[in-house]
Amino acid sequence: MTIHHREAFLDNIAHKLRRPRRTEGVVKPEWSLQPQKKVLADASTEELINVLEEQCKVIHTDFKRTTKEGLAAVLQETIANYQGKSIILANDPRHEAYDLHSFYDALEMNGTKVHIWDEAIGKKNQVIAERANVGINFSDITLAESGTVGLYNDKNNGRSISLLPQTFIAIIPKESIVPRLTQATKQVHEGLKTGKDVPSCLSLVTGPSNSADIEMKLIVGVHGPIKATYIVVD
Repeated sequence: MTIHHREAFLDNIAHKLRRPRRTEGVVKPEWSLQPQKKVLADASTEELINVLEEQCKVIHTDFKRTTKEGLAAVLQETIANYQGKSIILANDPRHEAYDLHSFYDALEMNGTKVHIWDEAIGKKNQVIAERANVGINFSDITLAESGTVGLYNDKNNGRSISLLPQTFIAIIPKESIVPRLTQATKQVHEGLKTGKDVPSCLSLVTGPSNSADIEMKLIVGVHGPIKATYIVVD
């Protein structure tokens, strides 16, 4: 990954601190206590899925689980529950890998608008997302502890998909589930070290937004999607 203006930025920081910039002999400290690495570290995938399911109750997100073969039926059920008449999804090769293109074609034949994020039309994608009933994303990294889906946003997967439609569906490949943010950031760092093409934007989505007013009455869906469903795929 290319980092622009890094040297000038660091030189300026050193100048503001009124000392020479140190470029050698800087060693990352090894902390004696690192509890963040121990939480759920020994949990199996099945145990992490159970943690994720329980956390979904806390964040007001529907949890479903299916197989690759059953995914289309669960999507159909969820979209119908959301009364989805217009859908936007990322230009993600996993839709093809999970045999979903024929499912989306069938939705269009039945009158549902389906838009796949198109880099060529630029800002028009955001307008379509704003008017859509449902946004659908595959999760790239899923945090079991907090019930968070991590989305790599790039030219084929705009942030608007999970932000602007009325409802949001995250398809979660089972292998994407990690204990918590500690392991997710480790994946990102290791990807950068090995030259993996990691997008500069990782969006972390933890169910629909919510807030409480001064009377402590919880309001779910303050902005962005007002409902969300996670579908774990074995």
